Amino acid sequence: MTFINFFIIPGKAITLFAWLLMTYNLIQPFEGNLAVILYILFAVTLFMHGFQVVIFHTLFKSQLTLRKSDYLNVFAFGIFSLLSYRQQTLLSVNKGK
Repeated sequence: MTFINFFIIPGKAITLFAWLLMTYNLIQPFEGNLAVILYILFAVTLFMHGFQVVIFHTLFKSQLTLRKSDYLNVFAFGIFSLLSYRQQTLLSVNKGK
């Protein structure tokens, strides 16, 4: 396990938990201000992860063959997926040298 994977794997797990928590709040809202905070976090997360998909497309479209699943992965896990694809790209560049 590389050093960066030490952060990527737990980060994806935490991000998945956050998505589940925010989605649960949409279906069965929590009491009081917690629900409002989770609605706001959900909106911010949608915006930020959408922006990260744009960054992903811009940076990696010329270096990797991108599939819809790659875009969904970046949308779901954000920066942790970007770091994963960055690591993949750097490894392929280093092997090419």
